[in-house]
Amino acid sequence: MPQDRISDIPRHWANQAPERVAVHEGERRVTYGQLWDGIGLAREYLASQGVGAGDRVMIIGENCLALITLVFALSELGAWPVVTNARLTPREIEEIRAHCRPRLMLFTLAASPDALRHGLLYRAREIAPAGLGPLMAAEVDPRSESEPEALAREVAALIYTSGTTGSPKGVMVTHRGLLHYARVTAESRAIGPGDCAYAVMPMSHIFGLATLLLATFQGGGSLHLVARFNVNDACDALQHGAISILQGVPAMFSRLLAQLARQGVSRLDAPRLRYMYTGGGPLDPALKRNVETVFGQPLHHGYGMTEYAGSLFITRPDRPRDDCSAGEIVEGAELRVMGADGQPAPAGTPGELWVRGPGVMRGYYHAPEQTAEALRPDGWLNTGDIGRLGPDGALFIVGRTRDLIIRSGFSVYPIEVESVINTHPTVRLSAVVGHPAADGNEEIVAFVEIREGEPFDPAALQTYLAERLSPYKRPARIVRVAAIPTTASGKLHKHQLRGMVAELA
Repeated sequence: MPQDRISDIPRHWANQAPERVAVHEGERRVTYGQLWDGIGLAREYLASQGVGAGDRVMIIGENCLALITLVFALSELGAWPVVTNARLTPREIEEIRAHCRPRLMLFTLAASPDALRHGLLYRAREIAPAGLGPLMAAEVDPRSESEPEALAREVAALIYTSGTTGSPKGVMVTHRGLLHYARVTAESRAIGPGDCAYAVMPMSHIFGLATLLLATFQGGGSLHLVARFNVNDACDALQHGAISILQGVPAMFSRLLAQLARQGVSRLDAPRLRYMYTGGGPLDPALKRNVETVFGQPLHHGYGMTEYAGSLFITRPDRPRDDCSAGEIVEGAELRVMGADGQPAPAGTPGELWVRGPGVMRGYYHAPEQTAEALRPDGWLNTGDIGRLGPDGALFIVGRTRDLIIRSGFSVYPIEVESVINTHPTVRLSAVVGHPAADGNEEIVAFVEIREGEPFDPAALQTYLAERLSPYKRPARIVRVAAIPTTASGKLHKHQLRGMVAELA
């Protein structure tokens, strides 16, 4: 399968097996041949709007056939999809739009009521282009400048993550990195034409784009495509043999276990299920044990990041692990565990993880200083995560620098949440920390210092935040303190705050 860009994957199967089903979406079945025809029609529509190499097209929506079709059609044109979760708030959507300056904004309203809501805010009009079906399109921005040809052809997509400064960062993910990851993932999981993967992880996230969409298609499998997780529907699909590969964040597996417990099911009969994987957050030993008991097979785990186009470490199907390590390094990747002195850490001790390989990003879009901070001239990427290697080379994640919080598989940087809380008129200062929750997630806890003479109204503050932050970024608890503790240098004393959370629990 010769590959230069991600659209070469569906092109191959459209030529080799056009009648094979690529997507199951509700009652609809779409073959690879039909998908490729739709990609061609979508390409014609995009070109008619002036979209070409180096342009950005922002797709606001949730998982659906139109979104997949657009991603591959843009690949054919050398343009960059900026897939954006419609569940973000208007403020968050606008921050991404203002940063990437897309030539075109499209909203997949058929699969997402939230996409319709955003489309109305941008005065988008309803359209139904051939190959795509119902959409909304905002006016083309004639001031949007295309990126240079060489860069345009190298980058496959812009994936936005929350930045440590509170502003979103656009990761320039390359065709080379995504294609390499799709191949090694399909091979390691032995994905083939008989497989159908449950596809609920948002394709605005590297998990959904690389692990679910591209790796499944690389192996010639099909997707059981859903826009939002519904625990009843997922259980039904498993029990009726619709799914052979089940992948998601730990919280998804927790909700499945809770639902099965309510049904009185202690051992699930999922006749087609052969592989389970969880990523996007730490794996709790109790969750791993309980999932494996109920499903009767191993729950695999891994470690990855957007800046490396997917997973760097995964556990292997032929040698599942009893522990909660992230497994073994993937083909083509290199790892260094670095100490605080900038030298390699002693074997077995924790250190900052540096990686190198074909998956490393091109850089952060229009952020040269942040790119220089993360990427070394010799190709090493500083992940910002802390981990250690076991005697057999397995990776154990110890912590995250810059106090990153993982909530439902999404990265939450405290400073982004703090910057919004601090805009409330009653708040003088806030500090946000993560705390392990019972469902395997991390709970977001906000400490607030209230201005003198102002009332403390947690409900009103939560309402204020609901209008400005996505659900997964909102604090589960807001705690008032007389004064936010700080270090001698004036920095927020996060370690002390975490101890206070433990005392509150």
